[in-house]
Amino acid sequence: MAKQNVAEQFVDILVKAGVKRLYGVVGDSLNPIVDAVRRNAGIDWVHVRHEETAAFAAGAEAQITGKLAACAGSCGPGNLHLINGLYDAHRSMAPVLALASHIPSSEIGLGFFQETHPDRLFQECSHYSELISSPKQMPRLLQTAIQNAVGRSGVSVVSLPGDIADQPAPEKAAETALVTSRPSVRPGDAEIDKLVEMIDQADRVTLFCGSGTAGAHAEVMEFAEKVKSPVGHALRGKEWIQYDNPFDVGMSGLLGYGAAYEATHECDLLILLGTDFPYNAFLPDDVKIAQVDVRPEHLGRRSKLDLAVWGDVKETLRCLTPRVKEKTNRRFLDKMLKKHADALEGVVKAYTRKVDKHVPIHPEYVASVLDELADDDAVFTVDTGMCNVWAARYISPNGRRRVIGSFSHGSMANALPMAIGAQFTDRKRQVVSMSGDGGFSMLMGDFLTLVQYDLPVKVVLFNNSSLGMVELEMLVAGLPSYGTTNKNPDFAAVARACGAHGVRVEKPKDLAGALKSAFKHKGPALVDIVTDPNALSIPPKISAEMVTGFALSASKIVLDGGVGRMLQMARSNLRNMPRP
Repeated sequence: MAKQNVAEQFVDILVKAGVKRLYGVVGDSLNPIVDAVRRNAGIDWVHVRHEETAAFAAGAEAQITGKLAACAGSCGPGNLHLINGLYDAHRSMAPVLALASHIPSSEIGLGFFQETHPDRLFQECSHYSELISSPKQMPRLLQTAIQNAVGRSGVSVVSLPGDIADQPAPEKAAETALVTSRPSVRPGDAEIDKLVEMIDQADRVTLFCGSGTAGAHAEVMEFAEKVKSPVGHALRGKEWIQYDNPFDVGMSGLLGYGAAYEATHECDLLILLGTDFPYNAFLPDDVKIAQVDVRPEHLGRRSKLDLAVWGDVKETLRCLTPRVKEKTNRRFLDKMLKKHADALEGVVKAYTRKVDKHVPIHPEYVASVLDELADDDAVFTVDTGMCNVWAARYISPNGRRRVIGSFSHGSMANALPMAIGAQFTDRKRQVVSMSGDGGFSMLMGDFLTLVQYDLPVKVVLFNNSSLGMVELEMLVAGLPSYGTTNKNPDFAAVARACGAHGVRVEKPKDLAGALKSAFKHKGPALVDIVTDPNALSIPPKISAEMVTGFALSASKIVLDGGVGRMLQMARSNLRNMPRP
């Protein structure tokens, strides 16, 4: 049997760690790794058109599966392109291993062609970033990188010079068992005791939930029932907590709706569950706050805490719920549920006013029809910007659907690359990319990746020929919109030229048929929908502190754009209230 080289050993370890695909673009320093992948039946090389797409795709795969995913870039400019997608994966707590191949080891530090220092460049967007400078470091360094990515839920980067990848691997190198899943973390008894005391002493308790409530829906509902608590959520918590939730009071933040803001400010104890909600302007500063999070570095970094609890939400609630006293007074909960329903009633104007006849098409209408026609277990990938608004307002979670986007990093152009990673995990599952024309055109080259691999991703393109969220930011800041207009082609014609199904929709009456035909099509499809750039109206009252990017003003800002089926759900919760 021929002796393994470092590249072959590297790929073998990835396979043992459960990695199924390596997303990237080939290049000279990366060739030994790519050739090792070619000869290993346990892993596939996915050739994308841009390394940024590779990193986004790997991050999406990791979020869908909960398992380690991987991407790679060649030396210098190649791996440098990974950085934006890796930032997103790291901030989304997605376990991703990135291979940054490097220039010849003898030339490092001498200003060689394409020289960068990837082990330094990726430090801020990773838990671990190290250079393999000798074959003797294998396999221990790679194993350490994998343990960091999986155990700490984020990115690890390994820099590997091409010449070292081609050298013989060390003989009898010890390979240890790999960590491939994270443990549950239970809080200490002292913290549970303190939290029980705070809850029992409070008359009005509100829960505010983030992505850390994944897998804990039943525990949150049981706890909310026992303490008669309204339950609000951040954007990343929506898919995990809003469905089948009789305590739902909506979402807080720039894209917020309903009574979540009031519920978090009018309680006397706010419990933050698994959320690193960054917008502290929407959090109260005059009520007691307890926070539960499995990441101790998240505790107290957004608001002043009266109690920090280090633990999984699920395990914490399992310890907590049996011990707290059941509350019998529903007055605060019922008040918030009514406020929530009333608030939703007031913002459905754009959804109800002849939207099926409006030209250009209301994007709210597009999102609502998409929500109705998409599969019950569909994966939606969402571009940053106005598509975030439409997904937050109209895509109905049910415990089986997934909605992922660049919700923490806020990058443009994420939806299509994420859809690639999501679709590779299951070709039979419906994957819908909710793309804006700005984001889609930024990485449009990777639409060809869908065609090359015959991935049945459905791109639903909200085409308003503008950078809509940026225009909103400018308007709120008192500036005229400038530099935000896009001169676009017929994207459906572009899709057809690429070999995919493409249809353009300019009238509302054609929308449902176009979406149905795209969903029936077995391969990649794009529906180019011309939407109204003026669909978003600005609230009549805006605070003096203005919005920049996704930062917030100090007061509550609600976008007037409709809320789809959520009003129906809120009214249903009101009808189901127990009567005295």
